[in-house]
Amino acid sequence: MNLPNTLTVLRILMIPFFVITLTYGKYALSLTLFIAAALTDALDGFIARIQNKKTAIGKFLDPLADKALVLTSFIIFAILGWIPKWLAITVISRDVIIVVGSAILYIVTGNLKVSPSLIGKATTFSQLFLAALLLLLVNLNSLKALPSVIIWITGILTIASGIQYIYRGFRIAS
Repeated sequence: MNLPNTLTVLRILMIPFFVITLTYGKYALSLTLFIAAALTDALDGFIARIQNKKTAIGKFLDPLADKALVLTSFIIFAILGWIPKWLAITVISRDVIIVVGSAILYIVTGNLKVSPSLIGKATTFSQLFLAALLLLLVNLNSLKALPSVIIWITGILTIASGIQYIYRGFRIAS
């Protein structure tokens, strides 16, 4: 277990504590944990690239940690009424489709080499940005100041990237 993988596992282990802090209204601590998770994400990738410590398990765990944090955040945010339920459902559905599609591709082709697209990266950024902004605004007691355009951009990007990944999957499989 190298340092980048240890940081990734640490990020995964932060998720239950993040949920607990949100559930019990400890929003400053929620924001701190979210920032810590984001920093470990940036740091593990940086260290893996610089020290040439990319591993097969790291390639699997890093996106898993990201997805777990995003999905957990959006589920809790929807339960708390901070985002519309349709957005949480959209984010969850896209990720389930990607995971199931990847499994099918692996079964059909015996290979799974899927690189994130530009729109996929933009989607992840918009989701993480929205989550960070929500946590910041709730700590400032100004959640109502959240521009709805950010919710719509996140939703549209999520849907567009989901469609793009489905299209790419069909091209690879055929």
